[in-house]
Amino acid sequence: MIEKNPKLTVLDLVVFALVGSGVAWLMVTITLESQYNWQWETIPQYILRFDDPAGRWVPGMILTGLLITLRLSFWSTLGALVIGTVMGIMKGGPSRYLRMVATAYVETIRNVPVIVWIFIFYYFLGEIIVPFLGLDRAAAMEDGLLRNLLTTFVSDPSHLPVFFSGTAALALYEGAYFTEIIRAGVESVEKGQWEASAAHGLTRFQQLRHVILPQALVRVLPPMAGQIISTIKDSSIVSVISIQELTFQGMELMSATFLTFEVWITVLFLYFAVCFCCSMGVAGIEKRMTRQKA
Repeated sequence: MIEKNPKLTVLDLVVFALVGSGVAWLMVTITLESQYNWQWETIPQYILRFDDPAGRWVPGMILTGLLITLRLSFWSTLGALVIGTVMGIMKGGPSRYLRMVATAYVETIRNVPVIVWIFIFYYFLGEIIVPFLGLDRAAAMEDGLLRNLLTTFVSDPSHLPVFFSGTAALALYEGAYFTEIIRAGVESVEKGQWEASAAHGLTRFQQLRHVILPQALVRVLPPMAGQIISTIKDSSIVSVISIQELTFQGMELMSATFLTFEVWITVLFLYFAVCFCCSMGVAGIEKRMTRQKA
């Protein structure tokens, strides 16, 4: 029987000590061998700095990039979940035509690198979709409530077309993986659940909404958490189309200051912190849903 709350053992402490010693040795080796001059004291100003003319604290380059990464990851994940849920239900459904459509989508997306989809959206589809959705007009809007809302929760309106291209490409790409996760979760629900709900006169939509998907969600939370974390990490790829997210800001800052190790260790820590918080959050949700089910 697996212990639910395992205690810290001597082996755990030894492993932590070895990892810590390895990191310390690496730092000392870098310093001595390459005669690298560490300048950690300069990093905080690129995270948060005090703007004298404005008289307030403002985000630095690194924090600005982190905020854009969070927005990009949130909207990409939300879009991928919607696409994955719809396609997952289609792929596991009774309609042969819908299964073929969902399968074609998954196989087409998964067998092409994500960076190719980003360039396709940026150079080709963006020129069609952005004017169709009116995002070109949003980019030229004057200051106001709508512009402030877009800037806070999405992106600066002047960068909205490129932000949309990157977000749509990521959502489409990650949605293919969410499709397989959702399909597997739906198919894992026992056949008797379908039969029992059908006997109560529920339509297929009502069966999915009230009976099947709630049970499937509990089962797919662990792989879904992994895919959400993958989406956050994959968001760094959109730096190739000049979306000023965390990786892009890290490259710009490194080129300007030559603080190679300080910048990238800071970026590494921020990515780890975001992904770890997501992992812990999903684990907490899973425990709560499992407790309610019991």
